[in-house]
Amino acid sequence: MRTPLAAMLIGATLLTSGACTIKLDGAAGDDPAPARRTASPASPAAPRTPAVDEAAMRRDIQIARQVVDGFWRRHWSEYFTGVYRAPLVRGGYDGNVPNSGPTCAGRPAAKNNAFYCNPQDYIAWDLNLMRAGYAKGDSWVYLIIAHEWGHAVQNRLKNSLVARQKELQADCLAGAALYGAAEKDRTLRIEPGDREELIDGFKVVGDDTPWTNPGDHGDAFERIENFSKGRTGGVKSCFAAARGGGA
Repeated sequence: MRTPLAAMLIGATLLTSGACTIKLDGAAGDDPAPARRTASPASPAAPRTPAVDEAAMRRDIQIARQVVDGFWRRHWSEYFTGVYRAPLVRGGYDGNVPNSGPTCAGRPAAKNNAFYCNPQDYIAWDLNLMRAGYAKGDSWVYLIIAHEWGHAVQNRLKNSLVARQKELQADCLAGAALYGAAEKDRTLRIEPGDREELIDGFKVVGDDTPWTNPGDHGDAFERIENFSKGRTGGVKSCFAAARGGGA
């Protein structure tokens, strides 16, 4: 994914955080500090973080933030009441260095994690997680940031609009934001191969592993399905099955 030059020059209520722990071995969980769910002893060790073009990755992360925030800023009033405000952005941190990341409600940020901290309204990510995905394609960082921004959007809505499966709804909102930015705002360009990169990304973050709860995020197919719903149906499609009605 890339943005046109113009976009590059243009300088998202729960008691716990809405986090998405994404482990490099494919396990995924819900908490900034994964206390209740760990990989089994037989699971393979996380692979070494690959070398990437660090400057290019950080540039894509910055662009992803601008694109996703810009989409919600431009279109919020089309779907919701109230005034949009962006979440804070606190990441990236180095998960290999203990206590280097931000805390959320007193809990430390976990290694190989990307999460939205609800009580403090911020988004953060381990740069090692971003590097691991970026080595396979730049779409990864856009997907991660758009998904976590989706949780920030949920936190700004009435409870009746937030789906019981919050993670899948956040996937839908990510699809709506990224493809809305591409098709409505022209601030993002979908490149050949991006679709395949996104599918591969969901295969990594899906909960199809023996040591995770599939009810948290859904498996890869469910996640792709919900992202695609947002891509084709836009923001409103993400609220069709929410408690109490649509957007």
